[in-house]
Amino acid sequence: MKRLKVQIFVLLAVFTIQSAFSAGREIYPAPAQAAADLSAALKSARETHKRIILDFGGNWCSDCHVLDIYIHDATNLSILQSNYLLVHINIGYHDQNEAIANRYQVVITKGVPVLVVLDEHGKLLFSQKTGVFEAVHGVQSSSVTDFLVHWKPTKPGCSPVQLTC
Repeated sequence: MKRLKVQIFVLLAVFTIQSAFSAGREIYPAPAQAAADLSAALKSARETHKRIILDFGGNWCSDCHVLDIYIHDATNLSILQSNYLLVHINIGYHDQNEAIANRYQVVITKGVPVLVVLDEHGKLLFSQKTGVFEAVHGVQSSSVTDFLVHWKPTKPGCSPVQLTC
């Protein structure tokens, strides 16, 4: 029975990945858009008191697409929308937006996707160094939930473990 559940999960994951690519989904805007998107997010974060997640990757990257699906699933989307501004940084084929990557201690040649968390003032809080999301096919959506909950800002009157507050 456990083996059947694992097989079903693998088939669903493969179907999800294929659906993302077959739809021609582009989650990363043109590389030239990154600086403007980051600037807009920094301004908005100061006004809304949200944190910023920088998602470094490319539209060619299957793990990037899977991570994006996980980030936008029902549980994670509510956490994301309540606490974060998400900025996709297109790295091209590891040859674009290197200055932004360097500013936030991201080594794009090590693999993508890479996530960075900034506070509402643009201060670097976290820069992924371990590659936890580089092989996201082996990660579950709950790992993304844990990441979002861990790095979300604590708001007055809210418990740090509440998913939305």
